[in-house]
Amino acid sequence: MGRGKALNPIGLLLLISTPSILVSAVVDCSIVTQFISACSTFITYGSPDPIPGSPCCDAIAGLNIVANTADNRQSVCGCLMNLITTYNPNATAIATLPGFCGLSLGFIIDPNTDCNL
Repeated sequence: MGRGKALNPIGLLLLISTPSILVSAVVDCSIVTQFISACSTFITYGSPDPIPGSPCCDAIAGLNIVANTADNRQSVCGCLMNLITTYNPNATAIATLPGFCGLSLGFIIDPNTDCNL
């Protein structure tokens, strides 16, 4: 009878360790780059239309979901600042993506943005 109420030690270990795993997670720049790659045509050529299309805006919406905590926003911000440096001539295109897609990432995409704030 009493055995049915005992907590499995492995289950207890998972229960204890799960919050620390979730708290320490930050967004890897490769994920941000994958999202932004859906916007590569717009970033490179300022087309189509000259506003980004659905796949690009869907990717920015996904990026917005990933940036769901302060730590994740800081990480996404840092990754985007690195991409701005990489795509320097087209940095303006990267900066306009959230606005064109009707979203806010919680920070301004600008080379002068301090992602630690």
